[in-house]
Amino acid sequence: MPVIGEIEIEKMKLKDLPRVIEIELTSFSTPWSHYAFLSELRDNHFAHYVVAKLKMQDKEEPEIVGYAGMWIVMNEAHITNIAVAPDYRGMGIGKLLMENMMKLAKENGADKMTLEVRKSNYIARHLYERLGFKARGIRKGYYSDNNEDAVIMWKDEL
Repeated sequence: MPVIGEIEIEKMKLKDLPRVIEIELTSFSTPWSHYAFLSELRDNHFAHYVVAKLKMQDKEEPEIVGYAGMWIVMNEAHITNIAVAPDYRGMGIGKLLMENMMKLAKENGADKMTLEVRKSNYIARHLYERLGFKARGIRKGYYSDNNEDAVIMWKDEL
């Protein structure tokens, strides 16, 4: 395991996409395409995406170890995706990304936030609960790869 230094959250840039796609492919059974991310960054004025960059003592350039995205429509923010590279999970990076998303949403006029998460993703669900999200419903068969249900979670006050 590399020696870990500071984590910085920055706005996602087009040049970040190769690493974001790499993390996406290792994180999801139905990953977003390069075009989907490109479209979000270039064409969707509701979209806000960030990357978590980790400065390691043994490397000159920081490494992207996670990312998150959301849409802000009127006073509601919707998390579209969040992922942390497998080698860096369990280190609080997902929590840091979510806290940044909540802060960014609030700064842009949102006062509540929602997301969907696989019913079987207990680790993510536990994180969201610790951050104040509450399960409010189920989307039956939401995930196309195996028809798994999604739990709809809301945080009513950012």
